[in-house]
Amino acid sequence: MDALSFQALLSAAAMALTFVAYVPYFRSIRAGTTKPHLFSWVVWGTNTSVAFFATLSAEGGAGAWAVGFSAAVTLAVAAIAWTTRSEIRITRSDWGFFIAGLAAIPLWAVANDPLWAIVLVTGVELLGFGPTVRKSWHRPWSEPVGFLGILVVRNALIVAALGQRTFTTVFFPAAMAAACVLLMGVLLWRRRQLAAVGG
Repeated sequence: MDALSFQALLSAAAMALTFVAYVPYFRSIRAGTTKPHLFSWVVWGTNTSVAFFATLSAEGGAGAWAVGFSAAVTLAVAAIAWTTRSEIRITRSDWGFFIAGLAAIPLWAVANDPLWAIVLVTGVELLGFGPTVRKSWHRPWSEPVGFLGILVVRNALIVAALGQRTFTTVFFPAAMAAACVLLMGVLLWRRRQLAAVGG
């Protein structure tokens, strides 16, 4: 098997993992178990779409298609979060993260360089974690840890599937994997903490 075919296989595996992760996630939203924060998912969906085009322009190859698939699914979660009103407690800090995230998205277009576009997009994506981290701190059972674990593996596969592994192509999926690991840590720590006090 040549390198191109292997990268396409890894990209397909990353997309399959995305599907495996999100089907039960969608079901848990419908059941009311998982409550995604609308602001986070709007920022992530819009931003991941930008990351897809930036990775594609930086010759990310097959790995870029997995990012594009993820963008489509993420926008679908945002739509479901909106229609189900799954997280209606919006704080001032949520608005701050949301406005900062959306305001920074157009900057990638004027960066005129895939490297700076990815740096900006990754920064925006990390801002999108703000509302979800805040919500998860108070309600650590409102996000599934296993879902985040699958996303970590999925992002590792995206890195492996990239046609060109440069800082520009690797930074976004690597940062997303790290952010998911940190969110998993917050969820597990807060669950243990609340269980210890009977909360």
